[in-house]
Amino acid sequence: MLKVKSVNTKINDNYTKVKAYFLVFPLLIITSVVVFLGYKGSLSEDAYTAVQKDWFFYFNAKLSQFPHIEYNLTQFGDAFVFLSLLSVFVLYAPKLWEGLISASLVSLVLSRVPKSLFDVPRPAEIYDESSFTIIGEKLVGYSSLPSGHSITIFTMLTVLVFAFMPKKRMKRILWLVLGIGMGMLLASTRVGVGAHHPLDVLLGGSIGIASGIIGILINQKLPLWSWVSNEKYHFVFLILFLGSMGVLIDKIRTENLVVYYVALASIVYSIYIITKNYVRKIKK
Repeated sequence: MLKVKSVNTKINDNYTKVKAYFLVFPLLIITSVVVFLGYKGSLSEDAYTAVQKDWFFYFNAKLSQFPHIEYNLTQFGDAFVFLSLLSVFVLYAPKLWEGLISASLVSLVLSRVPKSLFDVPRPAEIYDESSFTIIGEKLVGYSSLPSGHSITIFTMLTVLVFAFMPKKRMKRILWLVLGIGMGMLLASTRVGVGAHHPLDVLLGGSIGIASGIIGILINQKLPLWSWVSNEKYHFVFLILFLGSMGVLIDKIRTENLVVYYVALASIVYSIYIITKNYVRKIKK
């Protein structure tokens, strides 16, 4: 318990250092993309896809050379899978989950709004299937902008990066570079599997960073999820994790991906620890 309190204190201290002006970074990226598109005369849906057509085919050809890796890594963009992988932190760093919940809700809103405003076709909607590689499910329709998976990936990573931010300056820089690099690696899989255009991913990642920051800022003002740190409410997570275990088992039976096994192991361990704690209290 003391260790959990210590970790929570460190995370809380790091969260208090997150400022509203941090949003300048993702907003600058989004603004730069808009200015670039305006300069190229590519602000319409058709022109938007045309201006990055060569980039899409190039990166898709390069990244799709590793289909199994790409398909496993792209699952990190599924909020259910990513949160399942982080389930153990409910026990050892519940303060992290307070940030994750708020940030996830913000990302849900910031993902839905632009998707409903823009009718950008997915690659499979406008390009011949034989001209590029599709890994996994073929995604069609007009909801390509922004990439929801990229938003999820950068939302989660932003909360994680700030939660465990080192104190020393050089380590902070390396930690930030590692976080951004990991996000780019995971988000780029959306191009590799043929689901999104490159700028969908870049804009999605920027929105994800903003979502993570906004989620933390909300928690600074409104401690809506402080109950997460209270063990007596862990039965809520126990129920959710039991349901998640069933979903993951079904996913394994359907696609049998390594990432699902890792997520399942995390969920099972979390269920075991929560159950163990409740049994110990009953015996007392």
